Amino acid sequence: MLTAFARAFRTPDLRKKLLFTLAIIVVYRVGTHIPIPGVNYKAVQQCVTEAGANQGLFGLVNMFSGGALLQITVFALGIMPYITASIILQLLTVVIPRLEALKKEGQAGTAKITQYTRYLTVALAILQGTGLVATARSGALFNGCSVATSIVPDQAIFTTITMVVCMTAGTAVVMWLGELITDRGIGNGMSILMFISIAATFPSALWAIKKQGTLAGGWIEFGTVILVGLVMVALVVFVEQAQRRIPVQYAKRMIGRRSYGGTSTYIPLKVNQAGVIPVIFASSLLYIPALVAQFAGGNSGWKTWITQNLTKGDHPIYITLYFLLIVFFAFFYVAISFNPEEVADNMKKYGGFIPGIRAGRPTAEYLSYVLNRITWPGSLYLGLIALVPTMALVGFGATNNFPFGGTSILIIVGVGLETVKQIESQLQQRNYEGFLR
Repeated sequence: MLTAFARAFRTPDLRKKLLFTLAIIVVYRVGTHIPIPGVNYKAVQQCVTEAGANQGLFGLVNMFSGGALLQITVFALGIMPYITASIILQLLTVVIPRLEALKKEGQAGTAKITQYTRYLTVALAILQGTGLVATARSGALFNGCSVATSIVPDQAIFTTITMVVCMTAGTAVVMWLGELITDRGIGNGMSILMFISIAATFPSALWAIKKQGTLAGGWIEFGTVILVGLVMVALVVFVEQAQRRIPVQYAKRMIGRRSYGGTSTYIPLKVNQAGVIPVIFASSLLYIPALVAQFAGGNSGWKTWITQNLTKGDHPIYITLYFLLIVFFAFFYVAISFNPEEVADNMKKYGGFIPGIRAGRPTAEYLSYVLNRITWPGSLYLGLIALVPTMALVGFGATNNFPFGGTSILIIVGVGLETVKQIESQLQQRNYEGFLR
């Protein structure tokens, strides 16, 4: 693998793409440390130190922003508004016929959907930025911090608008940086920025576990966590690469004097067809009741029940609901992202068929049957990956946002595999030996 990297850097065009991508990453990381106007930087640092590993409801978003959210910097919102907008547009494509028609138009339709995604990203950034500023002003961003209410000393309307505009502009710049990596870098720009954001939180989280450890100065806990993380990475790589290949044959057709078809191929159905989306959906949905309870006044019974049962990641009720929601969203996302009837119609249109299965409706029913069967182990795998770190590493001081948690591992491995494959394809065009053998 290191030899392949060396060969990639010796290739002029690949070297330019890699160096350009590294330069964009440096710019992105610098932006995550620039505070926005109107924020008391010393108070923020004091609250971050007092909060420690307990990041509360904002821990997931803070992980996706590379730690910039709780620092209230220019890139505080990170890539999350764009991810949310992309998911919303993908879901609406199934519901709104206009978006579905654009998706079928090819490159022109995809460009139009991308434009809609940008507009929605800016709208979501304004909404999330306003919520973050309001939370910081009220002191709810850091519960228990002695100077939480002095994070935003000037609460005038002009200062608030300036802070929201700065964070919205920062989100637009992050979106632009991701598109630059896609166009002029090694590709997959948004995913690479997400990869960098999550990886940036690893050193501090691991060092915190070492400091909290008691065996051999914390080094035994540190080494155990590293070992468990490597085992989880190997498991995720194995499952993410697993797929069910359904054979497809195309009948030979004579058009004029030329013969078309007569080839054999396959439809790859991944075991984890939904990726990390179910985990993100389940985490976001479970944050809503706790967020409502946090801002609700009084000490009503429902608020007490939510605070006791749905705010602690190691509570049995929270674990059960989290697991069930992941399984549900796995089936839900697969159902809207893969349409067996559409695939069967396209196969029938071009003369393709599955050996032993009639074309048309029987093919669609067979694809739906196979998809449901492989989605079950995929959804259970997602649930276990998301819950095992919380249950197994709680003795080492791990939190819900432990770096080797389910969400971070799935994203890190998925983006890493995709990026390696892209570089590998470019190396193979020059008869080089690739990364994956």
